[in-house]
Amino acid sequence: MGLQLPERSGRRRFRRVGLAALLGLTLAVLAGCGSDTELERLAMPKPATVEGEHTLDLWQGAWIAALITGVVVWGLIFYAIWRFRRRHDDEVPVQTRYNLPLEIFYTIFPIIMVIVFFDHTIQTQNQVLNNPDDPVDNTVYVVGYQWQWGLNYPDEVEEDGEAVNVYDFPGGGEIPTFYIPVNETTRFELRSPDVIHNFGVPAFLIKMDVMPGQENHYQVTPKVEGTFAGKCYELCGVYHSRMIFNIKVVSRDEYDQHLQDLADAGNTSEAPVCGPDFATKQVGNDESETEVCEL
Repeated sequence: MGLQLPERSGRRRFRRVGLAALLGLTLAVLAGCGSDTELERLAMPKPATVEGEHTLDLWQGAWIAALITGVVVWGLIFYAIWRFRRRHDDEVPVQTRYNLPLEIFYTIFPIIMVIVFFDHTIQTQNQVLNNPDDPVDNTVYVVGYQWQWGLNYPDEVEEDGEAVNVYDFPGGGEIPTFYIPVNETTRFELRSPDVIHNFGVPAFLIKMDVMPGQENHYQVTPKVEGTFAGKCYELCGVYHSRMIFNIKVVSRDEYDQHLQDLADAGNTSEAPVCGPDFATKQVGNDESETEVCEL
C-alpha cells in the first residue's frame, strides 16, 4: 500500500470544501431574499397581485431548497473524489460496502422534502384559487373561444332597479382590453364553448386552462394600477396567436364608469353569455351582435 497523506492536510481540504459549500448556500439564500430585481426573483416577473406574491415565495423557496441540496450533494461528491482518490499506482482506496445510517438518511430526507414542498404548494394554491363559496369583491366570467376573448360582469349594473349582466365581446380583429378594480379581489370564472384555451397574465403569476364543460377559476387582488398583457397559453387552433388581450387595473370609480358605458352601449343580458355569433362561426363574420348561449 502507498503512503497516506498527513491527516492535517485532509482536514484543511475538508475545511476548504466546507467553505465553498457555505459560500454557495449564502449566495443561494441571498438570491431569494427580495423581489426588487430579476435576479432576486430568480427570473420570475414582478408580481402585480397579492396572490402573485405567494406564488413568487413558493418559486423562490423551491429554488433555494434545490440549490442548497445541490450544493451539499456536489460538495460531498467532490470531497469524496478528492479525499479518497488513489494516490499511488499500487494503492487501492478503502472499499465500503454499505453505510446503514447514511442509506436511511438519503431515503428519509427526500421524503421529508417532498412532504414540505407539497404542504407549501397546497397553501399557495389555497391562497390563489380560494373556495368558490368564499366571498370576493367581484366575479367576472371569462369566455375563451376561437379565436377571441370576452368578459361578463354579472350583477354590476342596475337597469330599471334590477341587476343585469354586462358583457364585453370585442370584434375578431381587435385586441380586447378588460377592466378590473385595484385593491379588490376579483375572481375569474373561466369558460369555453368550443376547445381548450388558457387564460394567463404574466404579471399575475398564474395561468389556467379554460376548458369546455369544466368550471375553472382563480382570483387576483391587484396592488397597482396599470395595463398588463395577457394571452392564451394553450394551442387552440390556427389563429391561436391572435388570442392576446390586456387587463387594465383601474380605480373603483373608473371601473364603474366603464361598466356603465358598456351598459349604455346595449351590452347587457340577464345572465353571462358565451359570446356573439362568431363564437361558433368563423372569426370576422359580420353578424356579431347576437348572443348565442348562456353560461
